[in-house]
Amino acid sequence: MTNCRKAILITYPVDQAVKEAASLADAAGYSIIRTVTQRQIIKSRFGIGRGKAEELKELVGELKPDVIIFDEVLKSTQMYNLASLCKIEIVDRERLILEIFERRASTAESQIQIKLAQLRYDMARAREKIRLAKAGEQPGFYGLGRYEADVYFLDIKRRAAVLKKKLEKEETRRQLHRNQRSRAGLPTVSLAGYTSAGKTTLFNTLTGETKATDKNVFTTLSTFTRAIDLSGDKVLLNDTVGFISKLPAYMIDAFKSTLDELTYASVVLLVIDINEPIDEITAKYVSSVDVINEFEVPDTRIVYVLNKVDLTTAEDAFAKAGQLGILESKRVLSVSARTGYNVEQLKSLVRSILFETEKVKNAEAKERLEEEQA
Repeated sequence: MTNCRKAILITYPVDQAVKEAASLADAAGYSIIRTVTQRQIIKSRFGIGRGKAEELKELVGELKPDVIIFDEVLKSTQMYNLASLCKIEIVDRERLILEIFERRASTAESQIQIKLAQLRYDMARAREKIRLAKAGEQPGFYGLGRYEADVYFLDIKRRAAVLKKKLEKEETRRQLHRNQRSRAGLPTVSLAGYTSAGKTTLFNTLTGETKATDKNVFTTLSTFTRAIDLSGDKVLLNDTVGFISKLPAYMIDAFKSTLDELTYASVVLLVIDINEPIDEITAKYVSSVDVINEFEVPDTRIVYVLNKVDLTTAEDAFAKAGQLGILESKRVLSVSARTGYNVEQLKSLVRSILFETEKVKNAEAKERLEEEQA
């Protein structure tokens, strides 16, 4: 990749952590030239131990990277201490995700959401800078004095308030669209799942669209909606932003208007990359469910889509689903969004949930009414 900034990555000595952090770095435009691992990377004044920090300082002198990427959320003081020791810019996990968001934002709404999330990131650190300034310490990042730090914090609050108002207008517009769809009697199906699970590929397969797909994370940052036909019954399909572990609450809140589609969806297709090792699948599934629960989506509205079955077997997929404890829901289906395997069966399942159940309810209601009249 051209114009990549060179980076040393600090993460946990776990394959999944290394893989995901490297993927995030790549998506943000960094080239990892060395990976440093440690079991604890959120303790001490440097985030890592003093000895490891000294080793890192030597590595920086030897490899001459542009930045150090830290695969955890650092306090302002930790970031400042490590930057001062190694004489280099530190990018923690939150900022890394924000940089990816900024690169991928393509709609007016997602750009507002990103700016708001960036300001909230800065606001959390502004408080720490003010505390350090009042204690007579030097925050370092912007060379802020006490007065300047206070002004900076107030300026962030002012800009965040302006962006919130803009986002509220976008939310109002989205709600109007929902009301129109509701009046038209069109049920909504939303795709959800961990980033890179294959949601956008499945969206394309179901709709015939050619939305950009990517092996990297966060291909989709804004909701994309298209109508699809389910054997004569029309529904609306939403593609939503992917989830990721350790996503701070303020980032989820910034994307709330987008993810709110989950709350209003008649059915949520939770897409799971079933080809991965079970420990990775479990961790990503738990992260996904945590976010879905934030939007109070009942389990009865979730269909578990075991994607990428073309890279494994149906037997393996269902064995892993059993380990996740989702087989008992009876709304589990293995598919391949890439090859189209079982996609028609998925459509039939969604149709039966949306329309057959409704028809049964209507028939039962009609029968009760006739009995009462008799």
